[in-house]
Amino acid sequence: MIPLDLTIKIKTLPESAGVYKFFNKKSTIIYIGKAKNLKRRVNSYFNKNHHNFKTNLLVKQIFSVDIIIVESEMDALLLENNLIKKFKPKYNVLLKDDKTYPWICLKKNPKPSIFYTRKIFNDGSEYFGPFTNVKNVKFLIQLIKEVHPFLNHELIHLLKDSNTSYSNEEIKKSYSSIKSMIKGNFKFSIEKFRSEMLSHSKNLEFEKAQKAKEKLSILINHQVKSTIVNPKITNVDVFSIISDIEFGYVNFMQISYGAIISSYTTEVKKKLNESNSEILEIALNELRKRFKSESKEIILPFKINLFENCKTTIPIAGDKKKLLDLSLKNAKSFRIQKIKQIQIIDPDRHSKRILKQMKIDLKMNVIPFNIECFDNSNIQGSSPTSACVVFKNAKPSKKDYRHFNVKSVKGPNDYASMEEIILRRYSRLIKEKITLPDLIIIDGGKGQLSSALKSLKKLNLEKKVSIIGIAKKLEEIFFPNDSIPLYLDKTSETLKLIQQLRNEAHRFSLKLHRNKRLKKTITSSLDSIPGIGPKTVELLIKKYKSIKRISEISHESLSDDIGLSKASILIENLKNFYKN
Repeated sequence: MIPLDLTIKIKTLPESAGVYKFFNKKSTIIYIGKAKNLKRRVNSYFNKNHHNFKTNLLVKQIFSVDIIIVESEMDALLLENNLIKKFKPKYNVLLKDDKTYPWICLKKNPKPSIFYTRKIFNDGSEYFGPFTNVKNVKFLIQLIKEVHPFLNHELIHLLKDSNTSYSNEEIKKSYSSIKSMIKGNFKFSIEKFRSEMLSHSKNLEFEKAQKAKEKLSILINHQVKSTIVNPKITNVDVFSIISDIEFGYVNFMQISYGAIISSYTTEVKKKLNESNSEILEIALNELRKRFKSESKEIILPFKINLFENCKTTIPIAGDKKKLLDLSLKNAKSFRIQKIKQIQIIDPDRHSKRILKQMKIDLKMNVIPFNIECFDNSNIQGSSPTSACVVFKNAKPSKKDYRHFNVKSVKGPNDYASMEEIILRRYSRLIKEKITLPDLIIIDGGKGQLSSALKSLKKLNLEKKVSIIGIAKKLEEIFFPNDSIPLYLDKTSETLKLIQQLRNEAHRFSLKLHRNKRLKKTITSSLDSIPGIGPKTVELLIKKYKSIKRISEISHESLSDDIGLSKASILIENLKNFYKN
């Protein structure tokens, strides 16, 4: 039986690349794995019967799961390797030994050289990696030696014999080129191998073409650069934060020789609307104590007051910025998971949280538990209609939806139509003593909003009800008597709820508009038939909705509806209608 908390957490995992950690009831890590799609991979443990005895045993012991998001599948592979070596989980076998991934070492002293190694020494050399494929590393080193022969000490005697020499200045300039090639910038080499491949293929030298193709493939694959590791970044802590109205979410990562060795995200409940700086200060000290961190450098998104004597870095670019971005990505993912879990466990709490945020974003005095949204629909002024949809507690209340036929407006006048509908709607609510909404949303820009506001002023409601307009093109939010619109973040839950209301109002308005047009079309077609009166037309429209459906009804069924004589007349005329 899977624990309920675990079931909910699995449902809310992201579909991102990363590493997952399984814990038992004692909070001990029992397995670490990598995934291109975390949600799909973790789900696979619980959605099928495993033939392997050890896998079944593992699944029975899983009590909770934690994840670390990374940028790519290769990053996940490298991080998995680091974490398995650190924690040595019970059910991980492959990576428990001391074997590590290869690095490329660029040594300047006592003589320039390049080679691959599995160990890093603090000897002044530069290290690049790690790499997941030794074959790729060997090929890359050989390629670099071909381009920069001074690194190829096996050929040093040939260089002397040919009187070829390299000055210290030339060698110094070559290092930037070598580093660029290691990092994947070898456009010239790629073009060279591609040209060779095509040339050999054209000359029917297929074995040589295949070798050139293999080299080309290795170079292209090598261009994928890992964001996990930079060996110069060591003994460093990374902190990031994201927050909403109720909680702050702080992610903490420990970095050793460029590799993530720990990652943890915590949720901090706000008490007095604390700022991100205040929350981060508290969480930073608590997490460093919990994880016994003695790192002398801390990477932060902004400056805060530290109680420890540490170097703080606020990066704006480079590898440290990438680590900070990765930390923030994990914090955001954790928040989304928590929100989804609350949505499953306590949907009312989820709705209330969104509405509280909406109150802040729209600078309202009350939480908008009751929202009404209006939309007009017409085609070149014909059959103008309007619709009002109602959301209560951020959910559609369909029994309160209303359709309106525009009565006083002639021609395509969206502003006048909105003014009429708002006046009719709230005159009736006042007359029937029905509670007014907390927020009115108008589908349209400044013009539609101004028209709606005119009606609210006539009813003395302009200060009693909040009203906004949303313009479709740039999703601008307009407020009364304010020419400057509000632009909400595209991921904002407030904007998403407003869009949901707007789209629902548009759908509902369009439904009535289409029905009116259809009815008008059918009526005009049937009215021209002699012997078929208005009441018969009304009956047919109500029951069959379209001319096509009427034409498909049998003579007997149609006779039951409108009588034998009228049925015969109708069928005969419809035959002529479709002939024409």
